[in-house]
Amino acid sequence: MLLSAIMKRYAFAGASSRAVGMYAKPIHQKFASSARAVGVFDVNQTRAKLLSNACGGPPVYADFDAMVRDVRPDCVIVTTVDRYHHEFIIRALEAGCDVITEKPMTIDAEKCRAVLAAEQRTGKCITVTFNYRFQPYTTRIKQLVHDGAIGDVLSVDFEWLLDRSHGADYFRRWHRRMANSGGLLVHKSTHHFDLINWWIDDEPARVSAFGERRFYGPTRAERGERCSTCSYTRTCEFFKDFAHDPQLRPLYFEAEHEDGYWRDGCVFSDEIDIYDTMSASVRYRRGALLSYSLNAHCAYEGWRAAINGTKGRMELLEIESGPGTNTDTLEVVLTYPGGKWPSFYGSKGSSEPRRIVDRVPVSKGGHGGGDDRLLQRLFSGTDIPDPLGHMAGSRAGALSILIGIAANTSIAQGSVVTIDDLLRG
Repeated sequence: MLLSAIMKRYAFAGASSRAVGMYAKPIHQKFASSARAVGVFDVNQTRAKLLSNACGGPPVYADFDAMVRDVRPDCVIVTTVDRYHHEFIIRALEAGCDVITEKPMTIDAEKCRAVLAAEQRTGKCITVTFNYRFQPYTTRIKQLVHDGAIGDVLSVDFEWLLDRSHGADYFRRWHRRMANSGGLLVHKSTHHFDLINWWIDDEPARVSAFGERRFYGPTRAERGERCSTCSYTRTCEFFKDFAHDPQLRPLYFEAEHEDGYWRDGCVFSDEIDIYDTMSASVRYRRGALLSYSLNAHCAYEGWRAAINGTKGRMELLEIESGPGTNTDTLEVVLTYPGGKWPSFYGSKGSSEPRRIVDRVPVSKGGHGGGDDRLLQRLFSGTDIPDPLGHMAGSRAGALSILIGIAANTSIAQGSVVTIDDLLRG
């Protein structure tokens, strides 16, 4: 007699576009044999019903606790606005559910401590979905550093560029208020800080940072409240006709009568209070130093990094929009002093100090193929080996956001901030 696969029951807290595309549709269309959506909560019932339709029609609730009581999920998927992540993580844990949460796990130190305490108190489990870990390119970097390709890590230089399409979008939506998102140093940079923490297998200790709003916000006279009603649609290079977008219109424009949320706010609004130009310095517990920058108004999108070690240097580059995006592979370049290559790279004492050690094929799909690989681990119902530690729990979720939270504190106070102080409160 064959035993059937264990079916896990999932409920949603938050009916966002991310919830629909990343979780609801795949659960219903790809993982129906091992995963089932059993409930959807959102204060906006129009969006909640759209999410429900995308995952097989589970019941919709305007009361989170009633949903959990009625449908008894094994796990709650938290995809609300960032400022509410902690609330629904804690309520789900205390109701006896495990939690899958979008990054960032939460947005400030007090909420972070509350989430960690609730997980410890309840004995349930939090998974933070760091999909960038699952890209083949970032995985190869992790493997090389883990194998000692450049020796012990001494420092990391990491630069992330957001273009004026994707980058501007953070200044149209709810993210543009620090109280909602923690700013880009928390909402966006948590991806990057987690990658670095994971690559070098170390924890941050001290943070110093600068941040300014230089480009977006009230920097020009020709502006309005939102794109769909603006007087400058013919002359503004940031105009987007979201109101007629077949995917966004039903999810947002036809739902805004319930909560007044605008998807197409002006990127030059007075209410924007997050930074668009940022840099941070981090010292890790074992002594490695990180120099980090994020700019949200660039001509193209992508990132470059260098990891410096006792034996050599690893140089990395990925362009996500603009020139250079048509490449089929991404290069990992190693540089060794004096050309003294380790024997496992096939050359002893080579006169060439710089070598491309790998060309990693570019993967299709969301986040460079990371989304699909993450979904397999979350919902396939199979026990997939994880020797490099791709799956992230609450500790990784905390350490990634605490760099950004410490950076925000450093900017506000002009001080160096210690991560342990934030953890202890």
